Amino acid sequence: MELAKRLEKIPPYLFTKINRKQNELIDIGVEIINFGVGDPDQPTLNHIIQAMHEAIQDSTNHHYPPYKGLKEYRQAAVDWMKRRFCVEDLNPETEVISSIGSKESIHNICLAFVNPGDYTIIPDPGYPVYRTSTIFAEGKPYPIKLRAENGFLPILRSVPQEVAEKAKLLWINYPNNPTGATASLEFFEELVAFCRHYDILLCHDNAYSEIAYDNYKPPSILQIPNAKDIAIEFHSLSKTYNMTGWRIGFVVGNSLGIKGLSQVKSNIDSGVFKAIQKAAIAAFSTTEKDLQNLVAVYQKRRDILIKGLQSLGYPIKPNLASLYVWVPIPKNYTSQEFATLLLEKCSIIVLPGKGYGASGEGFIRIALTVEEKRIYQALQRMKNAGINYI
Repeated sequence: MELAKRLEKIPPYLFTKINRKQNELIDIGVEIINFGVGDPDQPTLNHIIQAMHEAIQDSTNHHYPPYKGLKEYRQAAVDWMKRRFCVEDLNPETEVISSIGSKESIHNICLAFVNPGDYTIIPDPGYPVYRTSTIFAEGKPYPIKLRAENGFLPILRSVPQEVAEKAKLLWINYPNNPTGATASLEFFEELVAFCRHYDILLCHDNAYSEIAYDNYKPPSILQIPNAKDIAIEFHSLSKTYNMTGWRIGFVVGNSLGIKGLSQVKSNIDSGVFKAIQKAAIAAFSTTEKDLQNLVAVYQKRRDILIKGLQSLGYPIKPNLASLYVWVPIPKNYTSQEFATLLLEKCSIIVLPGKGYGASGEGFIRIALTVEEKRIYQALQRMKNAGINYI
């Protein structure tokens, strides 16, 4: 008996290794401050929980759900896109599908479109699933570098023509994980034109669209005229509404993209539990005030962390969005070495930038999912240990 050869090409999932090390240290009594996984530490909002209670008591919700999601859930997603982004022409029957969070649909879109040998153009650094899902589909991930000097935006002209001509998907993610970077509508226009020219499905992972600061409102790729001809957008309720464990999201846009996802999903999973979809409909009705209260927690944490790191000499400015702060590290360390130093000297877990791709070297990612007093403690531990930038 032996494992499939494809698994040799796929490293252990980044968070799996971190969780294992954390548990080892906890078992020996070490007090860990974990800035690793971006899992909101606040509870799911009460009106969502109440909707779940009501839905779970209704026995009609105990059966298999429709593969593409309840009609009322898909309509609620369409209505939310209209309210939030002024995207008005989405068809809930052919241009929306429910998803088990974002990770599942990101994987399945590769199975729907990528043939052996096809390219996918992925950001580097970027969410590791873009790469691994391509490998599962026997495609070739082509990393496009995200550099600080370019605002962590991909330079499309750097993609070789022979790669663009054989590419099936191009992945973007703004607000960005791990860098926290944002993108403008003007840049989205450039992306749409590029993908239309080469007939590439443009996939925008917009999981952090509502986690934004200083009155900034991230855009949708579907705000670009006729973007729906070439683009789909992935949304998740996980981070926006503190629902990571609920596993619910949706994908909207290009009808062929949605059709491909539907065909894969109908052969792989049986959809999202109806009661969770009913609770997600309630989540879409969250008031702007309640949402801003959630975001304000992260903004305050961001401000504390940024100010503290600056006091230690780190050349960093506040990012406008996402749950993460992307921190440059001293030149005499690799990102793995620096993450190990913080763990061994300060009992702090951060993620090394190289875990998100070769271009992530020189950075660590810090998640804002730790309460304020723990952020202060972590900064003090770094100061006491003399872990400054210079």
